[in-house]
Amino acid sequence: MSVRRAANTIENPFLTLPVRRLFLANALPMAVVMSTGGLLNVVDSIFVGRFIGAQALAAVSLAFPVVMLLTALTTLVGGGMSSLLARHLGKGSRSEAGAVFAGAHGLVFAMSAVVILGALTFGRGIVSFLATGNEAVAGPAKDYLLILILGAPVLFGLGLHADALRNEGRAGLIALLSVLVNLLNVAANYIAIVILDLGIAGSAIGTVAAQALGLALLLLVRKCNPALLPLSTIRQASWLTGWRQILSLGLPLCLSFIGMALVASTVLLGIDNTAADPDSYVAAYGVVTRVLGLAFLPQMAIALTTQSITGNNVGAGRMDRAHAALRLAIGCVFLWCLGVALTGMLAGETLGALFSKDPEVITAVGVIMRPMTALYAVTGPILILAMHFQAMGHPLRTAVLTLVKPWLLTPVLIIVLNAHSGLSGLWFAFLVADATLLLVALTIIFRGRIFDATFTTLHAKEGS
Repeated sequence: MSVRRAANTIENPFLTLPVRRLFLANALPMAVVMSTGGLLNVVDSIFVGRFIGAQALAAVSLAFPVVMLLTALTTLVGGGMSSLLARHLGKGSRSEAGAVFAGAHGLVFAMSAVVILGALTFGRGIVSFLATGNEAVAGPAKDYLLILILGAPVLFGLGLHADALRNEGRAGLIALLSVLVNLLNVAANYIAIVILDLGIAGSAIGTVAAQALGLALLLLVRKCNPALLPLSTIRQASWLTGWRQILSLGLPLCLSFIGMALVASTVLLGIDNTAADPDSYVAAYGVVTRVLGLAFLPQMAIALTTQSITGNNVGAGRMDRAHAALRLAIGCVFLWCLGVALTGMLAGETLGALFSKDPEVITAVGVIMRPMTALYAVTGPILILAMHFQAMGHPLRTAVLTLVKPWLLTPVLIIVLNAHSGLSGLWFAFLVADATLLLVALTIIFRGRIFDATFTTLHAKEGS
């Protein structure tokens, strides 16, 4: 059967299911998928902090900016491809969707080569710079990162195939496989860290092995299901197809994650310059990033669901369904983020005690969490709005909502407030940045009137 003929016989659930049912059927499995990965990171940090020590936890924290860079590159291809793929599938253009899918594979291989070459050339120097000469922390961090970077092609491929299946309406299957793989990863990390005493390198080995297993399972699913884009598409279409469009659409979200890496690097340098006991605060900041990373993932699941629903329905000309899904997503993510904010404000020290026995680390976690989560409730709705615009093909608005905070507001505020008020000013920079971004988002909403405007009006405004 040709892919063109298949388009006429395969029903697209994004266009036919009731919006609430469609949203829940995609958001809940994706939240499970992403949360199990985040929970793995949290459990891994608990293993490191409790069985190896605060210094090992500081080494993992030191690696965080580079880990965020790898995440950013994963979203660069997967996010850009998703916007195109969803719209092609919404129109029933499976041949065009297959061409984009193949082109994304070529981009992943090229990107993997650049990342590995760059890491082997500059990686050790970058880690030593972030460690400010503390080789006791830098040494384990280098070993940890080397393993993750050599496994980057597996990570990129896994993200690519998971995003494709999500846009083909298979979020539930991804959730099931994700839970299985992450449970195996937790077991492998426990064996490597606690029983075999491999240190944080054991954590990296377990992570890459789990990602390889996950990718193999996703390839098997695609091979066995004729309703999905066939694997033969990857061989038959050009691997250079759509690179410019994929990069332009994926770049705002990618740069947002790179901005997180920039913020983390700025924080680490600020801690070293102002903290009396920098190792304790570096370890505590690592705990906070793991906890907030876990809290962020359900938001991202809702945002990716919004992206898929918006993309498919915009492609089919159903803006009414896209707007209904947007309103539902914003309401759900606000409630989630409000719960996270209350937890961070009231239970910071309790969370810190899960990761470390060191009282200084526990106290520092509470000190960091309170200002960082004070306005957390507004961050999720802004992310949803950004992904809605990205799915519609409006990279400018997406860029404003995702890049202003990590690339401009937060780094500048960290430097200024850290210099003015010391360590406490560093953490309050996050609160001020959230408040400023909220004002920017409200300006875009009221000027664009996104809940009332038609697609034509939005498109005209974007070009103005």
